[in-house]
Parts: sequence; C-alpha cells; structure tokens
Amino acid sequence: MRILLAEDDEVLSDGISKALRQCGYTVDHVSTGAEADVAIKSAPFDLAILDLGLPQLDGFEVLKRMRAAGKRFPVLIVTARDGLHDRVAGLDLGADDYVVKPFDLPELEARVRALIRRSNFGAEKEIVLGLIRMDTVSRSITIGGEHVEFSSRELAVFEILLQRPGKVVSKEQLLDHMYGFDDDVGQNAIEVLIHRLRKKIESYGLAIRTIRGLGYLLESGT
Repeated sequence: MRILLAEDDEVLSDGISKALRQCGYTVDHVSTGAEADVAIKSAPFDLAILDLGLPQLDGFEVLKRMRAAGKRFPVLIVTARDGLHDRVAGLDLGADDYVVKPFDLPELEARVRALIRRSNFGAEKEIVLGLIRMDTVSRSITIGGEHVEFSSRELAVFEILLQRPGKVVSKEQLLDHMYGFDDDVGQNAIEVLIHRLRKKIESYGLAIRTIRGLGYLLESGT
C-alpha cells in the first residue's frame, strides 16, 4: 500500500516514514503543498497524511484541489491546529480523520490501518475468497485453515490481488501501489514477487494465472 506523507517538519516526517515502512507500507514524502499537489496528480495513492501548515500551498488547499479533481483515497490530517473550526473545516473539505500534534506513533499507525481497511474492504473485518481468509485488522492470511507467512512485499501483492477478485491486475497497477518515486525498480521485480507467491500457495491448490499482455489473476480455489 502506498502512502503520501506531506509534512515539512523533517524530524517528524522521518519518524513517521520509518514507522510506516516498518509496517510494510510504501511512503512518498514531500515537504510543501505544491509538491503534494503534483504528487497526487502523478501517482495513485492508498492514503495521504496531510499537514495543514505546509509552505506554498496549505493543507486545506491541497485537500480542496484533490477532492475537486475526483481523488477519493482517504486523507488523514495531522496538525498542531486543535481548534474546532479547523477540525470542522478539514472534515467538510473531505478529510477522513484528524490527529492533533503531538501524538503517539502507534495511534497514527492504527488510524492509518483503519482508514486503508475501510477504503479497501469497507466494514468487513474478514475477507473470505474460496480457501483464503484475510483478517483485515492484522492483515494476516490463512489458506485452508493454515496461517501463511508473507514478506511485506509479497503481502502487498497478494492483498492487491485479493481486493480485485475475478479481475486481472496489471504489472503497472502493482508497481504503482507498491513502489515510491525514489524506488528504481522495473517490472521484473513484480515477476520475482509473483514467482515467490506462487511457490507459497501452490501446495494449497491455488494459482496466480498470467493473462498474457494484461497481468495477473488470483484463482482462489474452493
């Protein structure tokens, strides 16, 4: 899952980025509102963490522009402004949650998980697809009743495929949601991850089909 972090405090942004990456998320960090505006137009994100006091464009203007452009991924506002007026204004402009500085990183991580979970799976705490069960809170996966361990990258691929049952997912879609602007990777990285996933799930009678020229399709078994 790919997150945009728009925060001009270098110490705070570094701490947030490291914490979220340890949770398995890809994080693109920008320090101005103008950079955030360009990033939102340039890449598909699963969530944005947006400071209100950004230079060049403030967070309210960034949020207003992205919603006007039809970008519907969730937005978590993180700011030192704790007034009721600011909270109401942010929510009215289309923010999904609001955290006031200072805050504890575990709380931020929990809010991020909740927003991404609701965006991708609605209110469901468990997704069942054939033999596959995914706990959307812990992001743990069992197949045929057995817990299966995935690396963070493998889990990201599997989760994206699981979100689109019966649909083909292209390599470009996987790359866009898994790697940031600074990641120098090609489509062969996706091929390697798909190969590893196939080895882990084939013993359960599952398969990831390659649809030539289009992408990949998860066959969930019965």
